[in-house]
Amino acid sequence: MESRAWSEQIKMTPDFQPHSKIELPAIVSVGACFFMSTIYVASLYVWRSRHDRDHPDTIKRRFFSVFIVMLVSPVFVWILTCEGVFQKYTMWQIMGFRSEGLLTAICLPLLLTSILFLGPLSVTLTNGVWRIYSEPMYWINAVQNLMWLRNHLVAPLSEEFTFRACMLPLLLQTFQPRVAMFITPLLFGLAHLHHIKERLRDGKALKVVLTVSFFQFFYTTIFGIYSAYLFIRSGHFAAPFVAHAFCNHMGFPDLQEVLQQNERRKAIFLALYLLGLIGWILLLQILTTPSWYANNLFWAGDV
Repeated sequence: MESRAWSEQIKMTPDFQPHSKIELPAIVSVGACFFMSTIYVASLYVWRSRHDRDHPDTIKRRFFSVFIVMLVSPVFVWILTCEGVFQKYTMWQIMGFRSEGLLTAICLPLLLTSILFLGPLSVTLTNGVWRIYSEPMYWINAVQNLMWLRNHLVAPLSEEFTFRACMLPLLLQTFQPRVAMFITPLLFGLAHLHHIKERLRDGKALKVVLTVSFFQFFYTTIFGIYSAYLFIRSGHFAAPFVAHAFCNHMGFPDLQEVLQQNERRKAIFLALYLLGLIGWILLLQILTTPSWYANNLFWAGDV
């Protein structure tokens, strides 16, 4: 649905003021998103340090940097959102911070993403990893570990807040949802290319660095599309956040471990990998039905 469709809907509301702007020029929305993406990546490098990205000092400084970006990014939403949108919704509502449907937005996307990872989850059931998760000390040590906090909390929180909650509401005032959900993933994927510099500094060969970085760009872009889809369909920030945190926890599926199993186990695990992918595809639209999330925002149901 084009912006004309939802703009006509807004025009029909009783409190709509005829002089209010209801459409955002493409150059403004895309330009703002590109700028937010740039300052997010730049914030990671404002500190001069000889330490790598996993050093505690580097992690703490980057925590501070991305939280500053999280304070700045909503300003773009506040300033650039058209007046007609604010006549019907608050800024926090279009950014995905709503109480209606929140529990659904936490549980169903997590379930959906778990189905996608059915294969890897089945492997962890047989290799003893699940027993580690049942130990209280694992979680006590985890929340005290800066790398764990970065990967499971701060990175998903700051990235989804910037790339989904702040960018998509602007793009959805310009583009069809199907177009908007492909723009932020490209910026999201490009934002991860900054690791090229760090890998080269660590002494890795250029060919290896480029191969790894291209692969990372590919899968972060694919995840970005999924994350944007969750945000648009649910209208909740929580939906892409829990999916992102879970994916970071699981990591990229280790097929090598599967291929090293005996023939019977290998066949079972590969079947579960395929079953999980098929199940995810079949349930993707069903488990993201906008009405289940009380999503009545202007883009609801358009993708």
